[in-house]
Amino acid sequence: MGVSNMKGLRAALLGLALWTGVAAAAEPPAAIYVNAKIWLGSERGQFAQAFAVTGERIVAVGSDQEIRAQAGRRTRVVDLGGHLVLPGFMDNHTHFVDSSLSLDGVDLRDAATPQEFSRRIVARAKERPGEWITHGNWDHELWGAELPKRAWIDAGTAGTPVFVVRLDGHMGLANAAALKLAGIDAKTPDPEGGEIIRDAQGVPTGLLKDTAMNAVYRIIPPASDARVDRALQRGLQEALAHGVTQIHDMSDGNWRALESFRRLRAAGKLPVRVYSFVPIADWRKLAEFVRTHGRGDDWLRWGGVKGFVDGSLGSTTAWFYEPYTDAPNTRGLTMVDLKELAQQIQGADRAGLQVAVHAIGDHANDWLLDTYDRVARQDGARDRRLRIEHAQHVRTSAFARYHSQGVIASMQPYHAIDDGRWAEKRIGSQRLAGTYAFHSFLAAGVWLTFGSDWAVAPLDPLVGIDAAVNRRTIDGKHPQGWQPQQRISVSQAVRAYTEANAYAGFQEDRLGRIAPGYLADFVVLSQDLFSIDPAHLENVKVISTVIGGQVRYSNGARR
Repeated sequence: MGVSNMKGLRAALLGLALWTGVAAAAEPPAAIYVNAKIWLGSERGQFAQAFAVTGERIVAVGSDQEIRAQAGRRTRVVDLGGHLVLPGFMDNHTHFVDSSLSLDGVDLRDAATPQEFSRRIVARAKERPGEWITHGNWDHELWGAELPKRAWIDAGTAGTPVFVVRLDGHMGLANAAALKLAGIDAKTPDPEGGEIIRDAQGVPTGLLKDTAMNAVYRIIPPASDARVDRALQRGLQEALAHGVTQIHDMSDGNWRALESFRRLRAAGKLPVRVYSFVPIADWRKLAEFVRTHGRGDDWLRWGGVKGFVDGSLGSTTAWFYEPYTDAPNTRGLTMVDLKELAQQIQGADRAGLQVAVHAIGDHANDWLLDTYDRVARQDGARDRRLRIEHAQHVRTSAFARYHSQGVIASMQPYHAIDDGRWAEKRIGSQRLAGTYAFHSFLAAGVWLTFGSDWAVAPLDPLVGIDAAVNRRTIDGKHPQGWQPQQRISVSQAVRAYTEANAYAGFQEDRLGRIAPGYLADFVVLSQDLFSIDPAHLENVKVISTVIGGQVRYSNGARR
């Protein structure tokens, strides 16, 4: 067992000790929550009926009788009507600022034909002529996998620059106006780690992959701070409606996300807890920031860095050992200079920062495991909690390495039911053995954590739990589950969104459980996830979301 897993086990056992019996409060609690089914964690496999809260923290957990006995004259009593109560869901991987801004962008996620794709873009250009059209989240697999071309939209968007991205964020379509502003033409060379797609005559089709997208991103006018803050408030309310009490935010390009969250925190307008990551290239800047400002508080924390090895499966830029089955001329690509990335990982680690790096293909995962192992050996044992973001396609030999090295598999289960529609045509059947391998990771004793990758996927943990448990692809073609041997139990999926995510953020001593001494973050659900038919998980809704003992969302529903 790796050093990280040993420490996590000790923390888990400490948490279980806290749950033994009822912690008697020194004085009557401010509120008690009774008549509920309260999940006490997958390791314990038991439930309580009630708990008590004072201030932001839980002070006691037990039976209705035990908790009611602690109430005083001023204690507020909340009857939860027999509903299931879980620790607040945590999302291990979001791109929150850009995703919040995308709520005001053109929506192409369900555009099922090239004609509909084009119609929506042209309609937006008519509504706001001359204003950049961005975001989109299109999926070319919905219309037979033909990649879009600027010729589809140029005539209807003259004078209005367009840059709409594929839902995975690793490929985008620019129209003629955007290409001109970016200075991209037939003579522009492909950048390292990216590709400009061209027609038979060498003319750019408008499609840009990975680092080639940066030429356009650099010229898109940045949103004002006021617009970002408004968008964030909208996005945070979306999170609360889905029972999300903390997000791990992966800022890939700059520090703007952290700056925005700090503004909201200073103004007392941050209703969801945030753990903010900044680009790994800025590890020195973050190390100095930590020395000057510490690591934040329980509402807003920092101290982690995010990097990239490769691209994505959908864009055929994830890095594999073998060529793509449907694109045999490529094995994918690396988005950065790997020698430089390895130096950044080591520098960040030596500075005491948490390192999280995107790796999707099997070669990318092995390279990153090798690098993490080398860094740990050179710098000595400590509680690093190194993370691999996505960990989507691995060789079977990698599971034991994840475990022995104590590396966290930071995954997003909705991707499995999305990519499962077409993954086999990309990489063939043999490589599917290590694809979205939730069960295999858990069987190997690996820390498995879950999130959304919003806005690549829906910001809804209940959708993710359904995906992990049932693995029914979104096209309805796998009702018994795609690669069903990788399905996991409801309790395992819930743990990945709660206890495991707290561990992945060094917060297992105060988040992820309903236990005395823990922060009072919890969600009340309309149905009992553990007793209903798993086929009906998709029908479960959030009734209320409580963070720090305060109701942050309530839909008033009761079933």
